[in-house]
Amino acid sequence: MVGIGRREFITLLGGAPAVWPLAAKAQQRAVPVIGYLYAGPPEPTSHLVAAFRKGLGQTGFVEGRDVAIEYLWGDAEFNRLRELAAELVRRRVTVMAIPNGLAALAAKTTTRTIPIIFYTGADPVRVGLVGSLDQPGGNVTGISSMNTELGGKRLGLLYEMLRQRAERFGLLTVSGPVRPELQAAATAIRRPLDVFVAGNSREIDTAFASMAQKRVDGLLVDANIPFINHRAQLSALAAHHRLPAIYPWRESAEAGGLMSYGTNLPDLFRQVGIYTGRILKGEKPAEVPVMQPTKSELVINLPTARALGIEVPPTLLAIADEVIE
Repeated sequence: MVGIGRREFITLLGGAPAVWPLAAKAQQRAVPVIGYLYAGPPEPTSHLVAAFRKGLGQTGFVEGRDVAIEYLWGDAEFNRLRELAAELVRRRVTVMAIPNGLAALAAKTTTRTIPIIFYTGADPVRVGLVGSLDQPGGNVTGISSMNTELGGKRLGLLYEMLRQRAERFGLLTVSGPVRPELQAAATAIRRPLDVFVAGNSREIDTAFASMAQKRVDGLLVDANIPFINHRAQLSALAAHHRLPAIYPWRESAEAGGLMSYGTNLPDLFRQVGIYTGRILKGEKPAEVPVMQPTKSELVINLPTARALGIEVPPTLLAIADEVIE
């Protein structure tokens, strides 16, 4: 839903004034307007919106003072993303900040002139967001964590955690089939990898029931929007089914998941804010290289490991960036 209620939600979370009055003031004062489009709902990602604002602030732009922000939310209804991006074009925003690859691709089809700053976990060249990382070309640039491409590494870490206990692994994703790097990782450890597709809360419940029937011993959660939004549900279901799982984001380990491996999501959203500020200051997206963070974090939740009867190998404890006690 795109309505006043959602804008008021952001107001309550971060102290931002209501959007429409801000937009009116922006026109009067010639303040630039950022169109912020996120593919999911606002509620689970308030800390990420705050990180985006922090990045903007680091470039000298404070919401309500130097810039106005129009927030639109896709609520994981991915078929509406192009419609929402077109709405931002109609509102004549100065720049679009779109911390999601699918939404950024949708926005790219709606405008060739309004700058688009994205965050994606995929390879932005492979999915068609930019022509190259160093010289993006056109009106699009942003941040790529390659988090989606780390699935093979995550599977290896989960196998090491479980050692000889796991005979069959599962992949929870929004679409199949298994990507080549994941299939290669499964082949390397000589274990089958079953795919379970889910995009909402009901489908996640069904997927876990199917995992139980197939006697899956370890779960790899893919880097998809619904799974960051439903991280509490995922950790609760994994605990209920006594299913060890590894996630792409530390937020999932903090919510009770066994372990996570990936880039720091709040910092990536902060970088989207910084890039947005740079464009507002006059840099051209075509000439701003896509940023690729090089560090990934391994987080291990010890209480969850104990509840599952898992003794964490010293080799993993030694390389963990954080161990939740």
